[in-house]
Amino acid sequence: MTARLRGSAPDIVVVGGGVAGLAAVLTAAPRARVLVVSKGSTDDGCTAAAQGGIAAAVGADDSPELHFQDTMAAGRGLCDERAVRLMVEEAPARVGQLADWGVAFDRNADGVDLHREAAHSRARVLHARGDATGAAIEAALLQRLHESGATVLQDQVVTQLVLDGAGCAGVELCDPASGERARVTAGAVVLATGGASALWRHTTNPAGATGDGIALAYEAGADIADVEFIQFHPTVLALPGAPAFLISEAVRGEGGLVVDANGRRFLQDADPRGELAPRDIVARSIWEEMARSGSASVFLDCRGVGERLAERFPTIVATCRSHGVDPVEQSIPIAPAAHYTIGGVVTDLDGATTVPGLYACGEVARTGVHGANRLASNSLLEGVVFGRRAALAAVAGLAGRPAGSVTELPAVAVEARLADLAAEQELRELMWSACGISRTGPALTAARAMIAQMGEEEEGRNWLAQRRGRLARTAARLIVEAALYREESRGAHHRGDFPTSIDRWRVSHVMREQRGVEVVHDPAAHH
Repeated sequence: MTARLRGSAPDIVVVGGGVAGLAAVLTAAPRARVLVVSKGSTDDGCTAAAQGGIAAAVGADDSPELHFQDTMAAGRGLCDERAVRLMVEEAPARVGQLADWGVAFDRNADGVDLHREAAHSRARVLHARGDATGAAIEAALLQRLHESGATVLQDQVVTQLVLDGAGCAGVELCDPASGERARVTAGAVVLATGGASALWRHTTNPAGATGDGIALAYEAGADIADVEFIQFHPTVLALPGAPAFLISEAVRGEGGLVVDANGRRFLQDADPRGELAPRDIVARSIWEEMARSGSASVFLDCRGVGERLAERFPTIVATCRSHGVDPVEQSIPIAPAAHYTIGGVVTDLDGATTVPGLYACGEVARTGVHGANRLASNSLLEGVVFGRRAALAAVAGLAGRPAGSVTELPAVAVEARLADLAAEQELRELMWSACGISRTGPALTAARAMIAQMGEEEEGRNWLAQRRGRLARTAARLIVEAALYREESRGAHHRGDFPTSIDRWRVSHVMREQRGVEVVHDPAAHH
């Protein structure tokens, strides 16, 4: 590892290769020496799996103000108005920049092909290659990355943030294949590590999305907020032996209907908008119907869309057919799964955390744009907008910071053990049962104690497995504690023992290491 880094000591380290990290790298690379570190390959994160598209007010009947209103409404009173307004106003320019970077958005006779998704009042969602928007964006950005001059280090685990007297000064890395370790110092670190939804048994996320960035930042002293709000995607393929494959919200926007085993559209019992209600309502309604009926799934009936379904959603149709279901002629069995981490590391409008020199963007960050419930197709947009802003701020903050360096650390043993896999599965089962779509105080209290006990059973595990396990448990504990603390139901957080929203809980809660939970109206106010 050190041999690959020799002679390339960076000014800025970007951790993560999804849309937010790539936007940060492409913004910073012309201005500074950049190192990109990815836990896996740069194309195996959540970005490539994003089907729904990217929202921007570019239609003739649309405006940033309408996009602002829809985002605020979806956020259930917890959005940071400044962050939302900044994002929606920058959205058209950032979409234009993506096009300049090589993203070919789908077009029709009238221009860009815009679609409407749940809780949007206008058709403002752009797609590329139909339901492969994330993959198309990532492919274009990766091509630019290879031309950017940035150093790319794949398949490396960040095990710790390096701190000095002035703040964050770099990262420590471990190669999971060889056990080689290194300390890389830099003038700034940008976390773009994604979310934590792989901590649940049923998830749309890749296995590596275990909240590392949240845990690393917390250990370094950064503020964490709103992590109780975990968005469960309501429509995920539910077939024995099949992967938890996402069925895009856009399918419902095109006319797909959610029905029970008897073909009844039960979503309208909870919200007159039915299939176009916000995600938290749709996911919880499906969950409750499954509990009532004892069924492992409900169904998404797309037969009314007809042959247009295969044209509009080729990836979804092909995947379903590969598992024996033809959605043009049959209903798709679906169930909710953990999908998106709404809260995270608290940042200001420029991606700066409460630790000097440390920035965060994308799903790992709590920018304030999502509040208690993310509006569909705002996540890719948030990554592009705030990835760019974090990079610009990181570059501006380099003045006076010491030069970067690379130091070899003692190697460790990293051989895999079956016990490590069992421990990971135990945590995922616990998060699904105790901190899932609906939670209760007793279950969360018990889960907190069980997570603490898991930490006492590490003896015999290899060093890297111990470290990764500790980071995962830290992220899980923070989520459980935040869910236990919030004694109400709001957006993506539902408490069966506190089923209503309460005005006095219309606040965000900041979590700080050694200082517990503090209530604040605006976690970014210190900036």
